[in-house]
Amino acid sequence: MKKIDDIIFIDNLPSLDLHGIDSATSKVLIDDFIKENRFLKNEFVTIVHGIGTGILKNITKDTLSKNKYIIDFKIWPFNIGCTLAQIKLLKEFDKQK
Repeated sequence: MKKIDDIIFIDNLPSLDLHGIDSATSKVLIDDFIKENRFLKNEFVTIVHGIGTGILKNITKDTLSKNKYIIDFKIWPFNIGCTLAQIKLLKEFDKQK
């Protein structure tokens, strides 16, 4: 199993861009994005929140920390306006529920 620190390139990962989105909508979009990518078996995703005032960065951090499908997440060291997240993948027997 890969770890979040093993990721070198993020350009080919699914990403969600939150620029211009309000706080409440951001939370919903992040949770939906995680759920969607879990179903699609994308283990790693990026969320672009920008630098700005830090509001979207904090919302991203808070939302990811409360999401039961997130294994780990961190600010991307080469772009502090982007967060990389690792998703707990959907197992075959979970689909039947």
